[in-house]
Amino acid sequence: MANDPMTELSAKALRRAATLREKIDRLQGDLKKLLGGSSDSPAVGRKTRKTRKRSKMSAAARARIGAATRARWARYRAEKAKKAKK
Repeated sequence: MANDPMTELSAKALRRAATLREKIDRLQGDLKKLLGGSSDSPAVGRKTRKTRKRSKMSAAARARIGAATRARWARYRAEKAKKAKK
């Protein structure tokens, strides 16, 4: 077995560790209550992902955006070609 520090602790040290763990859990619960979280929420510091409603774009809007992008790239390539000829 690997060198696990838990196996080398005395009974007194294990009781102390358990007491500290309980105190930490209790304090985390108090902190969640203060910050407005529920007691069954994920651990403090862990981020939760909130779902957001996706906006819908019409086909016409997508077409306009695509056309503008193609025009922008065409202007860029034309300028690049002019500079290359000089």
